[in-house]
Amino acid sequence: MKLDIYLNYNGNCEQAFRFYERHLGGKITMMMTHGQQPNAADVPPDRKDAILHARIELGRTVLMGADIPGSEPMRSAYLTLTVDSAEEAERLYTLLSDGGQIFMKLEETFFASRFAMLRDRFGTSWMLLHERGSAT
Repeated sequence: MKLDIYLNYNGNCEQAFRFYERHLGGKITMMMTHGQQPNAADVPPDRKDAILHARIELGRTVLMGADIPGSEPMRSAYLTLTVDSAEEAERLYTLLSDGGQIFMKLEETFFASRFAMLRDRFGTSWMLLHERGSAT
């Protein structure tokens, strides 16, 4: 069994996935708009550029998503990025918090040399973790 993650975006799925590909080292393996589907003639003009399905590989995780009208930012779940260095945690914190919302600033805790909780500008909630005893 394998567990993957599917996120709903309110019109910014492509921007989010391209951002994650560029800055998190992911690789987009699928990106289809409603206008590219077989029944594209039936799609309202204002939905043609909306993402029907996207897929990105981030490390060993597959993240999928789509533009869903009326979707709201993540509230009760977090994508957790466990990194190999405090410096990488700091880089990601700066990157992902820009234009977003910080729930817990990046800091040292009893269980981690760096830990933070935030929501990025695309509505995705993240935990950043560099565990104690990890390299650097």
